[in-house]
Amino acid sequence: MQRREFGKTVVGGAVGAALGSLAGTGTSIAQEQRPLTPRKNLKMYVGGDYHNVEGGPSRTTRENLMYHLRYGVKALNLDPVQEAHGGDGIGQGGYGFNPADGPMGGAYDVDVLKKMKDDCDAVGMGIATLRMDSGFVHLTNPADQDKKLDQVCENIRKAAGIDVHVMDQHWRMIPIRRNLKIPGRGDSVYTAFKLETDWKSLPPGIAGHVTFDQYWERIEIFLKRVIPVCAEYKVAMANHLYDPPGLPWGYQGVENFDSPSIYDAYKRYEKIVDSPWNGFQMDCGVIGEGSTDVNRTEPELVRYLLERGKVKHVHMRNIKGGLNDFAEVYPDEGVVDLFKIMRIFRDTGYEGAICPDHLPSSPGDPNTLQGYAFGYGYLHGLINGVNSEVS
Repeated sequence: MQRREFGKTVVGGAVGAALGSLAGTGTSIAQEQRPLTPRKNLKMYVGGDYHNVEGGPSRTTRENLMYHLRYGVKALNLDPVQEAHGGDGIGQGGYGFNPADGPMGGAYDVDVLKKMKDDCDAVGMGIATLRMDSGFVHLTNPADQDKKLDQVCENIRKAAGIDVHVMDQHWRMIPIRRNLKIPGRGDSVYTAFKLETDWKSLPPGIAGHVTFDQYWERIEIFLKRVIPVCAEYKVAMANHLYDPPGLPWGYQGVENFDSPSIYDAYKRYEKIVDSPWNGFQMDCGVIGEGSTDVNRTEPELVRYLLERGKVKHVHMRNIKGGLNDFAEVYPDEGVVDLFKIMRIFRDTGYEGAICPDHLPSSPGDPNTLQGYAFGYGYLHGLINGVNSEVS
């Protein structure tokens, strides 16, 4: 039986049948790992993302930069296309799924990049990463693929031109799936997902029907063309796995590349082009969404990728629940032991930004400015806490 056919059997019949894949992968990683030596790490720091903005619409106005500086943020993850569209430009499907002008959009504007850089430099704010759209994986015509790859390679060169050395991207054949709002602590509202009992009746998304093999074929084309250019300009390409992982194959017409096991997907992805410039924007919440035993399996995977130098940027968020049934919560109340995770970042010598992500909103905080302020403070506490344990 082929891998693709096996996956269909596992996921199509019962989602829970895939859990053995998750547990088995975690065990195999753990058997290869030796104890880490605790050591202080002063090179990891609190970063900020594009999700929340004070004043707006630009993320590099003085008002927004001052907001982030107040809470100890050292560098931001910015979207040049979003900035070029006056703070909007998220486009089809939401969350940077594609540029507003479709999959072939997304070229960085040099003047926009320079202004972003100058605005940040003026107040001592860094730029940790630049975002890239998901357009390439929607393209099926080889000529269109080549044009898009040329654009991406040019964007890499432009990123290096303003001294930014990480670009993050998120392969989304369908938009991020959230289908519930549930009450949280205080008057907060938590965004959640629970696999629909009738998920097979959901219409295909913008990408239409995409098989597992087609998905990986496009990823391989991308990495083999782009990563050598990343190496030339010293710009890492950081992939953020699909959110949520572990969806049953055929969900909205797509056999997602991180199903049935997010753990297998990480290992396969980084080995296609085994280069320090091919890495990940790791999301601790997403890994939790793909697990049923998160505090056993997630630390093993996090360490595996950190020790291989494949983690380039971090979203450190938390959830309640797990595979195909979870809610996004405040970082101190979820199922992921973030203190344990932060120790691994400390002891493996991670260098770079660690960001809060997807914080809850409330009637008094619709733009999540309070929520993210809490998140920034919590991450400072985690970093200072783990470093205080060692000399």
